[in-house]
Amino acid sequence: MHITPLVWIITIAVTIAFFVYEFFAHVRKPHEPTIGESARWSAFYIGLALLFGVGIGMVSGWTYGGEYFAGYLTEKALSIDNLFVFLLVMTAFAVPKIYQQKVLMIGIVIALILRGIFIAVGAALIENFSWVFYAFGALLLLLAYRQAFGSHDENPANGRFMRLVRRVLPVTDTYDEDRLTTRMGGRRFVTPMLLTIIAIGFVDLIFAVDSIPAIYGLTNQAYIVFTANAFALMGLRQLYFLIGGLLERLVYLAQGLAVILAFIGVKLVLHAMHVNELPFINGGEPMLWAPEIPIWFSLLFIAATIAVATVASLLKTRRSQAAPSAPPVRSDDHAPLEETAPHTKERS
Repeated sequence: MHITPLVWIITIAVTIAFFVYEFFAHVRKPHEPTIGESARWSAFYIGLALLFGVGIGMVSGWTYGGEYFAGYLTEKALSIDNLFVFLLVMTAFAVPKIYQQKVLMIGIVIALILRGIFIAVGAALIENFSWVFYAFGALLLLLAYRQAFGSHDENPANGRFMRLVRRVLPVTDTYDEDRLTTRMGGRRFVTPMLLTIIAIGFVDLIFAVDSIPAIYGLTNQAYIVFTANAFALMGLRQLYFLIGGLLERLVYLAQGLAVILAFIGVKLVLHAMHVNELPFINGGEPMLWAPEIPIWFSLLFIAATIAVATVASLLKTRRSQAAPSAPPVRSDDHAPLEETAPHTKERS
């Protein structure tokens, strides 16, 4: 797949133009998007991504088209997992609904910049060191294990990094509209808005670590890696408001992503064996007997895993909601039933 510098420049310019339009058309004026607005723009960006994949298939061949679609599906699924963490962060900082669009927009731009850097580094490593496939494969297998069995209740807003930020920066407890800093008593303070953006930027950095190796396990074309990531991030802001309530119902999303990451990790290790150059493995000779997983199988496997995880999650939550609640228990036969006030989560 030959991509000229001009095509790269046009692609990056169009990507920037989309985000600039998003800011001035939707984010600049604080408001909470309606379901209809979010649905229309989400459908537009998903349709645009699919059309772009068809274009790659028609121009460069359907092998590359399949790689793009597999990469896009993987990145979209990882981005939805990213949204869940964004939801935790904004809940922890009690970001008003009308300002959440701005936080998301900045977070998505940071994510794209970080992934762009990782894509460039990954492309250089792959070009010069074939052993990097072993490293990427091992990393994805480790991340798959952590995704499946690690704790997902930790809130990055209360982690060590954010505690350090709070010690370094003077922080006020109140918002000043959507400003990042405010002046109180003659002193300049950082608002929770800036803390939220810093937390989301930190989350983006962590997610880029598993996002880029994962897609490089599906294609070695930097252009496909970049465009799949860009399209996965476009429309993510609208998707947040569209499926905000649905995120908590995707209880098996982590397990589904773990299966996908493990699958791509195995695929990378097999590819590394196939192009092996490490002298202490098989005498530095390629292991041509190692099977190469075709892209059509990868695409079907990833799509099926996402579908199964989504359906299983919705069935699980539906059964949980339909299950009758346990009847109140008397402390003794003559005491009246005690009514317990509902617990309310205190906003920080």
